[in-house]
Amino acid sequence: MSYLILAIGFLILLLGGKFLVDGASAIAARLGLSPGLIGLTIVAFGTSAPELLVSVTASLKGSSDITVGNVIGSNISNISLVLGISAIIFPIYIQKSTLKLDYPFTLISSVLFYMMAFNGVISLYEGVILFSCFIALNWYFFKTIERVEFTEEEAALMKKQSPWLAILQLIGGAAGLYFGSELVVGNASLIARNFGVSERIIGVTIIAIGTSLPELVTSVLAALKKETEMALGNILGSNIMNVFSIIGITALIKPIDVATEFIFTDFVWMLGFTILLLPIMRINYIITRIKGAVLLSGYLLYIYILIS
Repeated sequence: MSYLILAIGFLILLLGGKFLVDGASAIAARLGLSPGLIGLTIVAFGTSAPELLVSVTASLKGSSDITVGNVIGSNISNISLVLGISAIIFPIYIQKSTLKLDYPFTLISSVLFYMMAFNGVISLYEGVILFSCFIALNWYFFKTIERVEFTEEEAALMKKQSPWLAILQLIGGAAGLYFGSELVVGNASLIARNFGVSERIIGVTIIAIGTSLPELVTSVLAALKKETEMALGNILGSNIMNVFSIIGITALIKPIDVATEFIFTDFVWMLGFTILLLPIMRINYIITRIKGAVLLSGYLLYIYILIS
């Protein structure tokens, strides 16, 4: 029964995020915001909302292992599982701008996360630093990069939507995120206790994959459409924001305890996959199906070692 409720919790989380984005986007369109600005702010936040609500809820309930495991596990699965599957579907061609901008930010955020966690706690002060990085990075992207999530036609359709429906979607989405996160954290902790599995393992596997479903679906669909630059950008952007926004905001609310097992095991895997990604992208500027299979195999090896 706990597994069923956990699955229902994930479904409510995903639907909550979608309704929140739909409602907020429609309201923003009616207020005259551009499609690019809507994509950069509301859509970006909406896709990270499930991870954020789960991490904050877990931290407040004293389940810091789920908070940390959720972010580390999501970052590992994004690079190895999601990117691996996407590349197997269709090879991913690398833009030089990705190597000069997106990848360095991904590596810096991962190293900064590890350094802050090394003493066993991510403090309020460190949360301020991470969240400041989140604000600064979004400001930089807003000033220098045109990001369009919607066409003008789609924005026009959003303007025509009933404002009451948009408000209802916004409220319903926020409620879904809240109740979904409660179900996920509560039942994940219950499963861990019943089966003698640590919350750390639950966090880096089941919860990390569950909250990464939006990235997985978005990247796979982009790969099927052969829009591979979007798939890679979605993955790297998610990893950056997982650290800066989710860990940053959670630490602002309550300092995050980091178990020793994370420091010497999961963080090492996260940094290892992140560093491995550079030569995989740099060689011939393409992630081939074979490289995708290597990444996917690496993830399966990580999971095997974790549960064995």
